[in-house]
Amino acid sequence: MTLKSIFDAKEIRAEFKAAGINPSFIPIIWKHAIISNNNDNFEWNHIPSLPSAAYPILYSKFKPLTSSLHSLLHSSDQVTSKLLIKLQNGALVEAVVMRYDTRLGKYNGKPRPGGPRSTLCVSSQVGCKMGCKFCATGTMGFKNNLSSGEIVEQLVHASCISSIRNIVFMGMGEPLNNYASLVEAVRVMTGPPFQLSPKRITVSTVGIIPAINKLHNDVPGLNLAVSLHAPVQDIRCQIMPAARAFPLEKLMDALQDYQKNSQQNIMIEYIMLDGVNDEEQHAHQLGKLLDTFQAVVNLIPFNPIGSASQFRTSNEHRVSRFQKILRGTYGIRTTVRKQMGQDISGACGQLVVNQPDKRSIEKSSLLTDIEDLHL
Repeated sequence: MTLKSIFDAKEIRAEFKAAGINPSFIPIIWKHAIISNNNDNFEWNHIPSLPSAAYPILYSKFKPLTSSLHSLLHSSDQVTSKLLIKLQNGALVEAVVMRYDTRLGKYNGKPRPGGPRSTLCVSSQVGCKMGCKFCATGTMGFKNNLSSGEIVEQLVHASCISSIRNIVFMGMGEPLNNYASLVEAVRVMTGPPFQLSPKRITVSTVGIIPAINKLHNDVPGLNLAVSLHAPVQDIRCQIMPAARAFPLEKLMDALQDYQKNSQQNIMIEYIMLDGVNDEEQHAHQLGKLLDTFQAVVNLIPFNPIGSASQFRTSNEHRVSRFQKILRGTYGIRTTVRKQMGQDISGACGQLVVNQPDKRSIEKSSLLTDIEDLHL
């Protein structure tokens, strides 16, 4: 029998309930499982003071970790680390740690408080069925959903190399297509022993409308990022085939409701593709589309995904002009995402299970953390 991850909260709670065991012991077990990571000699009976009925359940049904760290790669500037994680079924997924130092530079014209902090980009699926034409993960096709435990285990592995402060569901897969596991994983991450703030967790989606309509009620306080990438429906459909199922007008209505209920900014992700969606008219169309929103637009330079790619990266002048129109004409807070981890294929749109090349990249001077984008 295949053993389940101890971090599959629904499974362990069901087993404990059936055995009449108080669920308050579960966070204690999780804490020991985290500490035991990389300890091959760990046994469940090393956890003291559990009810006697708990031990046979743990031994027969669960493992501290069902996944393992297959490989770890660091970018040339040591700012980004990519973890290749092997799941129990043999499949591989990727997670990326991005480090920031908030003491560098200023934020909103003021000194930035704090110090170093790390953001973890997690995967929710093996592959992805959305098929976005600019994204390497889409070339894999869809393999399978991750369990909530397999999602949480990415945080456990990453915590061994850096103290994680923020989580972004921007890795492999469409998080809202694995809705139940996403919700359960977030609930585990925001409870003991992890205790991450919901405000420091961001879920990115291409716009799965039915799931957006449920998200705030199921896990209040999360940040929502929408991979919009075009201001009109026809361009979205050309570069994002899944957009045909979620018309732009209905998507914007769902986002209006989400913002009304959550009272939070919505982050709009917009990849800059030369000659496709980066012209001045597109900036004006986007500005008008977001006129009634409290939104932050994050312009993302396109990361090449191989010589066969049909897209090119927008030049700096076009990106700058696009940003100035959104800021100056429409008063929309707009940032340009800095490149991180491109030399280890860990940058946005590059997550696909392969062996990265060894190209060097320039060090990023001042990086904007996801946490700052939602302030």
